[in-house]
Amino acid sequence: MRLTKSRNKVIFGCLGGIAEYFGWDPTILRVVYVLLSILSAAFPGLLVYLILWVLMPSSDE
Repeated sequence: MRLTKSRNKVIFGCLGGIAEYFGWDPTILRVVYVLLSILSAAFPGLLVYLILWVLMPSSDE
C-alpha cells in the first residue's frame, strides 16, 4: 500500500491519505491536526500541509 492523497478529501486529501495508510479515522486525524495547528500558532501546520500537498502523489496515478 502506497501513501497517496485520498479521494475522501476535504481540502487536498493529504490527511485523508495519511489516515487511510495507517488505518485511522480521517475525521479524528483532521480534528487533531487542526487543534495542533492552532495551538502551535497555525503557521507550522499550514506549512506542513502545503508541503504534503506538493509532495504526496494523487491516488489517480
